[in-house]
Amino acid sequence: MSTQQVIDSVSLKRDYYHLIINGEKVESSTGQTIKTYNPATGELLAEVAKASKDDTEKAVQAAREAFDHGKWRKYPINRRSQVLNKIAAIMRSRFNEIVELEILDTGKSLAAAQGQVSQAIEDFEFYAGAIVGHRGVVNNMPGQFHNFTEKEPVGVCAQIIPWNYPLMMAAWKIAPAIAVGCSVIVKPASLTPLTAIILGEICLEAGVPAGVVNIIPGSGSEVGNYLVEHPKVNKVAFTGSTPIGKDIMGKASETLKRVTLELGGKSPNIVFEDADIDAAVDGSLFGIFYNSGQSCEARSRLYVHEDIYDEFITKFVEKTKKLVLANPFDKGTHMGAIIDQGQLDVIDGYVKSAIEEGAEILAGGKPAVVEGYEGGFWYEPTVIANVNHDMTVVKEEIFGPVVVVMKFKDEKEAIKLANDTEFGLGSAVWSKDGARATRVAKQIEAGIVMINCPFSAFPGTPFGGYKQSGFGRELCIETLDLYTETKSIVSYFGSRPINPLGV
Repeated sequence: MSTQQVIDSVSLKRDYYHLIINGEKVESSTGQTIKTYNPATGELLAEVAKASKDDTEKAVQAAREAFDHGKWRKYPINRRSQVLNKIAAIMRSRFNEIVELEILDTGKSLAAAQGQVSQAIEDFEFYAGAIVGHRGVVNNMPGQFHNFTEKEPVGVCAQIIPWNYPLMMAAWKIAPAIAVGCSVIVKPASLTPLTAIILGEICLEAGVPAGVVNIIPGSGSEVGNYLVEHPKVNKVAFTGSTPIGKDIMGKASETLKRVTLELGGKSPNIVFEDADIDAAVDGSLFGIFYNSGQSCEARSRLYVHEDIYDEFITKFVEKTKKLVLANPFDKGTHMGAIIDQGQLDVIDGYVKSAIEEGAEILAGGKPAVVEGYEGGFWYEPTVIANVNHDMTVVKEEIFGPVVVVMKFKDEKEAIKLANDTEFGLGSAVWSKDGARATRVAKQIEAGIVMINCPFSAFPGTPFGGYKQSGFGRELCIETLDLYTETKSIVSYFGSRPINPLGV
C-alpha cells in the first residue's frame, strides 16, 4: 500500500486499523489482531493489526534507513519546524473527530479528552518553535584554539506509550524526537492504540518522510522487549509503571541505550490552615479525580492541617458525592470510565485492603453502576480516612479515583509525610503565605510542585520525577537534549604548527 493511500485516509473511526511502517499501512505478518473495547460500555470498538517480532524488525530497519540515509535529519531546522506546525494544523482541523476517537478508546470524559487533545496539538507547536533556538555553544579556549558544540540527533528512538493518555503521551514523545531529526518507533498500549495510529497517519500527511514515524501496536513482552534490546535502537523513552521501567532500564543497559523513564507516583497534596479552603477543595478534587484518577501524578495523598481538617473534609466529601459519572460525551459528566475490568479489580482490591486494615470510607468505595452503561467499567470517586503510612493504600500507586486523607499539625510534619514515599513525581501546596508555600515546595522531593494550582503540565514546563518516579524531563526545551548528542569540535588556527612531543 502506498504512502498516498495513507494520506488519503481521513476517516478516524473505523472497524480496523493497520500498522504504520515505512510510510505505509500494513498488515501484521502473522495476521493477528488486537481487539479494543469501549471502556464506558464494554463493547467491541475496533480491531488493530498486532505487530510481531518480524514487524518490529521491519520498523527498526525502516527507522534506521530513514535516519542513516534519509533526508529528514538533513532538512534545515526551519523546514522541520514547518512540518511540525502542519501536523498541529491538521490535528486542529480534525479536533472533534480526534476527541471522539479518544473518548471511545479510553472512556474518559469529554472535558478530559478535549484538554488532552488540545495539549497534544500545542506540543507540536511548542517544539516547532523550540527547535529553532536549540543549538550548540562557543566555549572559551586558550590561545589560538577555537571550540564549538553541535547538537546532533541521537538516532532511532523506541517510544513506549501508556494507556491513560494515549494521544497526549504520543505527542510528548514524537514531537521533540522528530523535531531534532530522530526517527521513531512508537509502541502504543494495546488497550488504547487508535489515536496514536491516527497521529502517525497525520505525520505522513504533513510531510514527515517514510520511515521517520512508525506505529506498531503489540505486546510489551514481545514488541516492547524487542525494541529495548535491539542493537540498532539508540534510545528508549517509556511512560508506565515503575516495575516495568526498572526492567527496561536493565535490558537497555546491555547496549548502553539512552533511557528516559516517566514512572509511577503517589503524590502528596498539602492544605495549610491559611489556604483558601474552597479553592483548595476544588483543586484537590481535580487533582485526584481528573481522568478518573488514572494519572501518574494524581494527588492521591491528601494532608490537611488539623485546624481546618473538619471543615475541609466536609466540603471535600460533599463535592465528591456530587461528581457525575455518566455518558462520557455529555458536557456535565465529571468522571469517565476505568480502562478495563482488570484495572477496576485492582482499584477495588486496594479499597477493600484499606477497609480490612481499619480505614474508614467517607465516600464511594465500590464499583459504580451507571445507567445506560451497565456493561462498562466504572468506579465511584472514593475518599478514605483513618489511614496511616503503614497501610498499602497509602504506600502504593492505585491508579484510580481513590484518595486517602490525613491530618498534620505543622509545616515540619507536612514535609515529612509528603516525602515518606518511594515516589517523587507530583505534589501540591495550598497556602496564602507565599514564603511558606515556596519554602515547603523547595523541600518536597518531587519533580513537580503545584502551588495554589491544580494543573501540573503545560507545554514548556518540565514534567518528570525524583526517586522511583523515573528520570529525564518531558514537555520542555530540556527534552530536546534527551534526543540529541552534544559534539565538541576543537580547532587550532595558530600560525605555527603544534609539535607537543617535540620530536
